[in-house]
Amino acid sequence: MQNINIENVQRYLLELQRDICQQLAEEDGEKDFIVDEWQREQGGGGLTRVMEHGGVIEKGGVNYSYVEGTNMPASATAHRPELAGRSFKAMGVSLVIHPKNPYAPTSHMNVRFFIAEKEGAEPIWWFGGGFDLTPYYANKDDCIFWHQQAKAACDPFGEDVYDKYKKWCDDYFYLKHRDEHRGIGGLFFDDLNAETTGWDFEQCFAFMRSVGDHYIKAYRPILAKNKDKPYTEAERDFQLYRRGRYVEFNLVWDRGTLFGLQTGGRTESILMSLPSEVRWCYNWQPEAGSREAELTDYYLKPKDWLNQ
Repeated sequence: MQNINIENVQRYLLELQRDICQQLAEEDGEKDFIVDEWQREQGGGGLTRVMEHGGVIEKGGVNYSYVEGTNMPASATAHRPELAGRSFKAMGVSLVIHPKNPYAPTSHMNVRFFIAEKEGAEPIWWFGGGFDLTPYYANKDDCIFWHQQAKAACDPFGEDVYDKYKKWCDDYFYLKHRDEHRGIGGLFFDDLNAETTGWDFEQCFAFMRSVGDHYIKAYRPILAKNKDKPYTEAERDFQLYRRGRYVEFNLVWDRGTLFGLQTGGRTESILMSLPSEVRWCYNWQPEAGSREAELTDYYLKPKDWLNQ
């Protein structure tokens, strides 16, 4: 049996949360993240860090959670029926950052570890996670840089790893009811274990760490570049309208949101990804050839960003 060190995973996740919050607070320059520690009655707890109405970040949440239970929820067993009847432990860091400036994109990152156990049977464990970018007024340089960092996270683990998890990201962050992708993608992986990769626990853990560590390397320069650009009220209105798509995905399709709610997780922490301000307009259509139309006509179509 492999040596599965849960404490090392927990330690890394807390350090990752702390580092990302420190760097984002430096970039904001006006506010820091408030810290909200919580306990879960059924077992576990977490540390939620939230910033609202900062100089740069309108709403940002970086959540560490650790939950355990005696039965896996339906959102997990539907995907993996062999987990039924097992106790579980789940831990991870999940974040969403909504900057105020419409030229600064929203970003999301999540890294997580699950282990499901049953007496007399080998534990079932896996890692998951990824990061993705959701621009409103996009530019090619940022999209290329984001995907260069995503590839750099994957390169030490094999030539085909970036392509595999980049495609998975494009497929996952897709709003079926809109026939529209959420953003310009990045990486998404799940069920990362010895069976699916041939890697042992330590190598799977190393890959998760690489993805977690590359998020801030990818996002902070993009945020710094765009946070002070001048914008109009009309551009702000478009940003709020497009944020509605973000909300729709998280509430309708996101497996992490469903898992958190079905395991009796802390609702405030699970829904911290929702922006403070958002707008829905009935049947709004952008003007043909406009920057607003360019977002859906060009940027939200999956493409090979490394060769643009």
